[in-house]
Amino acid sequence: MNAPATFIQSYIDDLNDALNQLKPGAALTRIQAAWLGTCLTGILLMNSVCWAKFERASLGDCKVAALSWVFRKASIPWDCLLRVSVVLILKRYGITEGVLAFDESDRARSKSTKRIYKVYKQKHKGSGGYVNGQTIVLLLLVTSSITVPVGFFFYMPDPQP
Repeated sequence: MNAPATFIQSYIDDLNDALNQLKPGAALTRIQAAWLGTCLTGILLMNSVCWAKFERASLGDCKVAALSWVFRKASIPWDCLLRVSVVLILKRYGITEGVLAFDESDRARSKSTKRIYKVYKQKHKGSGGYVNGQTIVLLLLVTSSITVPVGFFFYMPDPQP
């Protein structure tokens, strides 16, 4: 867990090169690249995106606070990172055609949602009442061999007049 697998390190290097080509100066720093390697390794090993699981798997070398701090505070060009990542995957597997599809899902959140982005009152199908929740919309590229997320956003309906 403390060192990324060779193929993950190779992917991060390719990602860095592509980022620099797309937007000069947007390449990941050494610390950001190491963090991304830790995250990808953690996702592969844990089959989950959970900072606490990553900390346990690293036997305490990677702390939850440090992992989440980099995610929240580092100036990583996320929009470029997703675009370049998808392009790399498409090139690597020779994918030249596909269909774009949207997928949305409602996620119930806690009662106190002051700090959660794009939360609104949703009809809860199970109880018939209302809950606070988010609607996450994914833009997916569906091909004959794989389905790849190429974008996402949070939907919120217009406020009632």
